[in-house]
Amino acid sequence: MKHFLKPGLWGFGTVATLAFGLAIACSPSAPATSEGTSTTGEGAAPKKQITVGIVFDKGGRGDKSFNDSAYRGIERAEKEFGIKVNAVDSRTDADYETNITSQAERGADLVIAVGFGMLTAANQVAPQFPDTKFALIDAVAEPSNVRSILFKEHEGSFLVGYIAGRTSKTKKVGFVGGKPGDLITKFYAGFVAGVKEAGTGTEVLPPKYTQDWDNVDVAKAAANVLYGQGADIIYHAAGRAGLGVFEAAKEQNKYAIGVDSDQDDIAPGRIVTSMVKRVDEAVYQTIKDVVEGKFSGGTKVYDLASGGVGTTDFRNAKELVTDAIKADLDKVAERIKSGDIVVPEK
Repeated sequence: MKHFLKPGLWGFGTVATLAFGLAIACSPSAPATSEGTSTTGEGAAPKKQITVGIVFDKGGRGDKSFNDSAYRGIERAEKEFGIKVNAVDSRTDADYETNITSQAERGADLVIAVGFGMLTAANQVAPQFPDTKFALIDAVAEPSNVRSILFKEHEGSFLVGYIAGRTSKTKKVGFVGGKPGDLITKFYAGFVAGVKEAGTGTEVLPPKYTQDWDNVDVAKAAANVLYGQGADIIYHAAGRAGLGVFEAAKEQNKYAIGVDSDQDDIAPGRIVTSMVKRVDEAVYQTIKDVVEGKFSGGTKVYDLASGGVGTTDFRNAKELVTDAIKADLDKVAERIKSGDIVVPEK
């Protein structure tokens, strides 16, 4: 199934080859010398070691979701290209500008801002460092030295909504988001449209929002309310806070759907699938472009057709998601890729 995205899952070898139209089997850089440079062969001029600074959103590393996905891209690039990495977590919104500025001042060749909340900071800082390259995930920045990385989350959310609609026994499903806004609206709108496409008459209960990306307890309480209202499957788009949805699913013996990373094994048997958003691939490809001198600013969008979003392989939900349902999901995915189905963003 070509839209299953995580390495080791169905069809990833095909997706990774075709998805972004870029080779991922790059040869690693030559070993770094004591001066922090690498050489490309006998008598060759030293090759400068690239320094990448990455500023994580408030959920931080360990969220098993958005930030961890970005960090996997960094780790892969570090291994393959021998880059130097400076990473910093953000505790509050007030940290964004300071952290991004600090990375640029330390001489990073590329500064990656992980999250739409850093838009204002990126717009303010990037013009002050015209020789530094920046990347911003999930928002569009104005400066020409910033690459804005976007995803069609609504397309992946449509697929998991379709699965929820086909597998719900109570004919009621729910959604728990983080902070409401344009981005999370895309997740919710795609999910609702996918549930409707299933054609089973399944109802999506009014959504719940945590107003926080890190509060596991609030997300768990929201999930418990939705389960109490009859939902048997809940899709979360709440960052680290979404771990609370999984806790509720386990305790209530109900189901959940993960987001951003492959979260299926966090609560085996309780997570139907995850809407995988390939932040790791986008981060890796951006660093690769810098290493190869191909970086450009502007906006780059990753969608279902390019492999930027999709689902996992239902490995822990085989009894729930039958082969017939998976075959129908394949057809739905192809219709999205062809433009026959246009998934709403709001």
